[in-house]
Amino acid sequence: MTDAWPDGIATRRPEPWYVTMVEQEQIRRSKAIQRQTGKTFHLATRVLPERVRHATYVLYAFFRLADEVVDAADTAPPPEQRRRLEELRRQALGEEDTDDPVLSAFAELVEAYDIADSDVNVFIDAMAADIDTDRYETYEELEAYMDGSAAAVGRMMTEIMEPEQPELALPHATALGEAFQLSNFLRDVREDVVDRDRIYLPQETLREHGVSEAQVLNFEYDENFRAAMETELERAESLYRKGVAGIHYLPEDCQFAVLLAAVLYADHHREIRRRDCDVLAVTPSLSTPRKLYLLAKTRLFWALERDPVAVFRRVSVVPYPEDGERTQDPGHSGPTRGRSLGAFRRVGRVSGWLRSFTGSE
Repeated sequence: MTDAWPDGIATRRPEPWYVTMVEQEQIRRSKAIQRQTGKTFHLATRVLPERVRHATYVLYAFFRLADEVVDAADTAPPPEQRRRLEELRRQALGEEDTDDPVLSAFAELVEAYDIADSDVNVFIDAMAADIDTDRYETYEELEAYMDGSAAAVGRMMTEIMEPEQPELALPHATALGEAFQLSNFLRDVREDVVDRDRIYLPQETLREHGVSEAQVLNFEYDENFRAAMETELERAESLYRKGVAGIHYLPEDCQFAVLLAAVLYADHHREIRRRDCDVLAVTPSLSTPRKLYLLAKTRLFWALERDPVAVFRRVSVVPYPEDGERTQDPGHSGPTRGRSLGAFRRVGRVSGWLRSFTGSE
């Protein structure tokens, strides 16, 4: 049985989990962590429905707490890092009490949404791997790491959205989580070397294109490195195509936010290619105006055609084989004949919606 929310959205919960379970201070703390450390994800989170948005703040804050155990500049020795991660694991699974508002909120969320212990465990295991693993020989090894660091995150997000057929949505959520993570790795090659002495580009890909590890560590860019980057960019883009293809399995009130996240993360590929894949000299980033432009553009086409794949193909820089090569910012490439009058009226409301969105928190 479902209960109707005031806005008419159906949900299986009679009232939001955060009203009865999590204090507002926990939400504020989680939201502040996301706003500070995950600006792209924060933008997409803000367009989620409230029933999912607050839970997402808590999820992200927990992920950051675990990540910072191994990534902070002043990290403890490896044994202490492992001890802290095991403590986080027990607290996240509700096996040990904690006075940390984020951890207590996350434990309540895991119970409320019946999030699989296996996904929590594989995430913590991936964080533990970062303590002593800084190279990946093959993409299969990197993929195994991303199953915890990214795909499990996508699966947890899917659980809190509560799709009607989760078994259909979850494989696509896994692919999209990996796509986001791989885009971050490709963007952050220099930063990962400088800050963590890590190389996430598979060693086999580097060798295939004649790139040595020393070349990456010394930030020596050439055509071989560009070719290696292109290989991994194309791999990530295939994951985007698979992930976006399953957005329609999500509840209708969540689809736009996930689509927007895909558009934003994939747009790093535009920045990377604009620099001819030289991520050794500088770490590409999306400006705030660019993000807001993509938000408005995605919302415009979403108003015209509520088909995640169709909108992604129009708005994102990810090429589709049948469309030919496309790495530039695409425009509106198709006719609008046949659109309903209601669709065009929705377009007329987009600018007002964007002004309202950017003016509020």
